[in-house]
Amino acid sequence: MDKAQIEAKAAERLVSGQAWDDFCDVLKVAGRLIDEYGSQPSDLDRAEYYRFLSRVARSSLERLVENAEPTRPRLRDMVWRQSINVQCPDHDHLMCQFDEARDYRIVGTRGTIPYFVMAVLTAPVPGDAAARDWAPEGVDGLKAFDPSNLKTTAFLGSQQLHVEDDGSFEVILSQDDPGEGKNWLKLNADTNCILIRLVWHERGKEVAPVMRIERMDEAQPLPITPALMANNLAWAAQGVLGYAELVRNWWQGGQGDFASKPNRLDYSRAQYLSNGGVPDRHFAFGSWQVEGDEALVLEFTPPECEYWNFQLCNIWQENLDTFEDGGGYVTKFKRVQEADGTVRIVIAARDPGIGGNWVDTFGHDKGMWGLRLIRTEKTAPVKLWRVPLTTLEARGNQALDPALAVDTGQFVD
Repeated sequence: MDKAQIEAKAAERLVSGQAWDDFCDVLKVAGRLIDEYGSQPSDLDRAEYYRFLSRVARSSLERLVENAEPTRPRLRDMVWRQSINVQCPDHDHLMCQFDEARDYRIVGTRGTIPYFVMAVLTAPVPGDAAARDWAPEGVDGLKAFDPSNLKTTAFLGSQQLHVEDDGSFEVILSQDDPGEGKNWLKLNADTNCILIRLVWHERGKEVAPVMRIERMDEAQPLPITPALMANNLAWAAQGVLGYAELVRNWWQGGQGDFASKPNRLDYSRAQYLSNGGVPDRHFAFGSWQVEGDEALVLEFTPPECEYWNFQLCNIWQENLDTFEDGGGYVTKFKRVQEADGTVRIVIAARDPGIGGNWVDTFGHDKGMWGLRLIRTEKTAPVKLWRVPLTTLEARGNQALDPALAVDTGQFVD
């Protein structure tokens, strides 16, 4: 089908209700993916899975329906409490969807946060996405159409920007170089969106940058069409299914298979860059597992870097429900550090009282975890112990026999 035929078919599907039915049916497919986990998920895990789907659906509707008008580009933040791919609580994420690569301009003021980075991304999408039903294809349809499969094609960090004396800046997004002296972020013909990560150190003391995006052709806003709405519904539904399959793929089999190798951290450039990452950091992912009467203890020495954090997540890669209260993660700017520079993290259902940094498992016995190091060439090896909680409470740090420590934090690619 040519473009006119695709739009006519898409409009027909929307007006008849078929596009909406397919949207709902794809969400049902995503809901049934939990069956692939067998008996692994606890009742708590299952409750969080359906909440995870509701959050991803909310985020997909915001990004891919409400904020996917080609003539009204917007930079919008992730929805409240959304956490995808071990998302850092000290990062904000601004996104803007592009229907096709064209020239854009971002204008703004720098603010005082230490760092932000802009990345332009591609995701697989066929030309007739709005003219087809996707639910019958299930997860196999993600091979052709997956809004969660984001690949970075270019990025620009705030330290690379030319900023005026008054703090203002302008960035040109285009396939063509705008010329010497201009901040340029190169687009490809298949660029789908931009993602801007804002990195905070101490939110109460810093000011976020202010940015807006606009089309350089100054196109006037147009009303929505049935074909556009059919397209956006397809994107939103596949986005939910894509993220549901992503967490399953990471947890068991497929890309990560983290469930089969608990209580270790692996640095992997390929793993991190597989979903919208930018190569300005090192990231060690892994899974954790601990019983209610046990504790996990990690020790590492952070290298010199812009920022680092360690965080504990559920098996759906979401921060635990304690993160709003400052729990569930430890950062360069919120940590207890030993005199020799070592950071000790204790993961348990209760604080054993040995100092360091206690992270409450908050009713969980397993999940994902991550160690993120931003703007550094070095990584941090990790020593890990799994010990009875009562032993740790009784013997303190003497329970951490160096000979029994597991060495982890290695590169796997």
